[in-house]
Amino acid sequence: MKRVRFRDTAGNVRGGRWTVEDGEPVVTAAAGPYGRIAFGDESYAPDEVDILPPCEPTKVVCIGRNYADHAEEMDSELPDRPMLFLKAPNAVASHGKHLTMPSGKQRIDYEAELGVVIGEQCKNVSESGAMDVVAGYTCVNDISNRDDQRQEQNWVRGKAFDNACPIGPLVATPEHVPEDASIELRLNGETKQSSSREHLIFSVPELIAEITSYMTLEPGDVIATGTPEGVGPMEDGDEVEVEIEGIGTLKHSVKIP
Repeated sequence: MKRVRFRDTAGNVRGGRWTVEDGEPVVTAAAGPYGRIAFGDESYAPDEVDILPPCEPTKVVCIGRNYADHAEEMDSELPDRPMLFLKAPNAVASHGKHLTMPSGKQRIDYEAELGVVIGEQCKNVSESGAMDVVAGYTCVNDISNRDDQRQEQNWVRGKAFDNACPIGPLVATPEHVPEDASIELRLNGETKQSSSREHLIFSVPELIAEITSYMTLEPGDVIATGTPEGVGPMEDGDEVEVEIEGIGTLKHSVKIP
């Protein structure tokens, strides 16, 4: 199943399924979102409603340097355990929006990532039981303000500013997303990142086990699993697309004052 949150034409927040004729939701870069969004006996074309973030996380737990090629391009060593940092709810933004970035910065980067959406409250989860707490997967852009990130250790200014974590457009249950699912980011239609989740240094079960040994995860929390090589700066007015096989395409644009 693939679920979407949206605000309907009457202004009500709803949760529904995004489907096409064969029963599978589709959001593609070429055609944009199409099919129908269904809630109860009602259905809508995607452009008739306001697409919302597909979950409401109390926190987004992000993983640094979880692809060897990205660590290399950043001239960083590979970590011996998952490198964790947090984004707060204020950072969460949704599909299809024009997102305002911090002003006066020299470099604000895109980072395409597979997002893991947690389905139940959990603590001290084993690797073998990790997938039992996963509601599904979504697309994430871990937007990074490099100016401030380079000047601090906790990365609050660099990673947790407003609109720093667009996610969506939907949550796909795990059976829809292959173990070698492709991950791609396009900037103004040009491919900048292209990889696969099979290149993760630490797998999803490993990440869940490590994170929950330190903190409780709540339903709707998101783990952003790290970005592959090819990160780079965005400019005012740029259009960004993060496409992950089995999920679809998260799209947004940026305003950089």
